[in-house]
Amino acid sequence: MDGAGMDGVRHAVPGAGGVDIGLLSAGSGPPLLLVHGGVGQIERWQPLWDELSTRWRVTAMDRRGRGSSGDGSGYSIEDEFQDVTAVASALSKDAGMPIDVFGHSYGATCTLGASGRAAPFRRIVLYEPPGKETVSPDFVERLDALVVEGRSGKAMVSFLVEIIGLTTEEVDDLRSTPPAYDILSVLSRTLPREARALLGVDVATVASGAKTPALFLLGERSPEWAHVITYKAAEKMPISAVTILAGLGHEAIDATPALVADALARFFNYPDTG
Repeated sequence: MDGAGMDGVRHAVPGAGGVDIGLLSAGSGPPLLLVHGGVGQIERWQPLWDELSTRWRVTAMDRRGRGSSGDGSGYSIEDEFQDVTAVASALSKDAGMPIDVFGHSYGATCTLGASGRAAPFRRIVLYEPPGKETVSPDFVERLDALVVEGRSGKAMVSFLVEIIGLTTEEVDDLRSTPPAYDILSVLSRTLPREARALLGVDVATVASGAKTPALFLLGERSPEWAHVITYKAAEKMPISAVTILAGLGHEAIDATPALVADALARFFNYPDTG
């Protein structure tokens, strides 16, 4: 057992600039990589872990700057694209086949970027990749100021309400079930730089360079930016589909993990048509 009720084996591969990217792997079957979103780390996948590890050889990565991964001296989202590519290449080599990937939020944007850099993907599922439509310069400046002032809790609430679209009641529910890692520490280290990076990311342009068949998951109740970006990006992909998660928003991983796992299984197991 490796924290937060997640069975698995810890290992690592070198990412961009030689930064170690920590991994947790479990289960057997076809290879599946999980790429978490903002303020996340490996433990973010706990609600889905048992569902997925009974169907795949599943590997979750800590994106740089958190958990079991190292960090660089500077930050570029391009490094994140290369990190995902490096991890996918190592997993593909071990498995002897291309891998499937599920990217959530910021991790979905990183997955799209890696697809355009010839990562060995077979199919990808992308849950609401953010981009320039997601954040404003004003929000980024306010977020920076809150973190500098040591008000990470306030920064988290602003992020969840203004960007993710949660109600204050939903934020209160999250407070009553804190994650199995120091989420405010992760936020302080990573969210300001990732939000600033998004100001320069046109997800549709990133998607236009991707060649991998993709399924986009989109919450019916998710913020407008998620709907705008999802459909723009899907139009740029050579093979893509959009599945609407009825009655849900950006956090279906927590609310309905079995539904998400079934959506992955339907897409990843759908017969190849050539």
